[in-house]
Amino acid sequence: MMRAMWSAAAGMNVQQYNMDTISNNLANVNTTGYKKARAEFQDLLYQTVNLAGTSSSTSTSIPAGIQMGHGAKLQSLMHSYTTGNMRQTGNRFDMAIEGDGFFKVTQPDSTLAYTRDGGFTADQNGALVNSAGYMLDPQITIPQDALSVTIAPDGTVSVTQTGQTQPQQVGQITLSHFINPTGLNQLGRNLLQPTLASGDAIDGTPGLDGLGTINQGSLEVSNVDVAEEMVNMIIGQRAYEANSKTIQTVDTMLGLVNNLKRS
Repeated sequence: MMRAMWSAAAGMNVQQYNMDTISNNLANVNTTGYKKARAEFQDLLYQTVNLAGTSSSTSTSIPAGIQMGHGAKLQSLMHSYTTGNMRQTGNRFDMAIEGDGFFKVTQPDSTLAYTRDGGFTADQNGALVNSAGYMLDPQITIPQDALSVTIAPDGTVSVTQTGQTQPQQVGQITLSHFINPTGLNQLGRNLLQPTLASGDAIDGTPGLDGLGTINQGSLEVSNVDVAEEMVNMIIGQRAYEANSKTIQTVDTMLGLVNNLKRS
């Protein structure tokens, strides 16, 4: 019975992680470029009482053994990198990636970070930066006298300046993708960094080699499905309640044993 109590306690613990993950998804339902996470679990070690295949006689063996489980544990948090819906903003520097890929920005310590948040703007020098002031890589500078800015689906940035009739190209936006994006390290602030699990970044031109295209004047919203998360929340709550009920039941059984008396 004590095994059942500890197994149920482990079950309650993993459901708490599950609820934490769901609540974080719901908290980021309006976060630009956010990718929903899913908690994945695995069973704990088993106590082998009788191993399958053990001889039961000189000519027979046990077809099915007896292994008592000890609950579950959190194995990993898997992020879904499906493309979210596009929200039109009208901002000429906002960009959304339709398909695979990440924007690359340079952090203050000169290291690179990757993001699906395409909310960029021009700083005082005309360089494209994100909301934290991190510069887009490769660097693109918009002339101060630019009358219009066009970002093509393939990442080509063109401007029309005063006194010119034809647009001039001022830069080329590249995108990066990873063999295993789920292995990226979450830094917060909509930024990610590669790890050994994700592999190194593979840079390329938008629209080529499996990379998505760029949609100017739009932002990619979170791919969190509120209805799905609410259903997962109910399932997690019921699983938590069932495990707590198991502990109560075992406690009642132990109480009955403690109250046994000789007649």
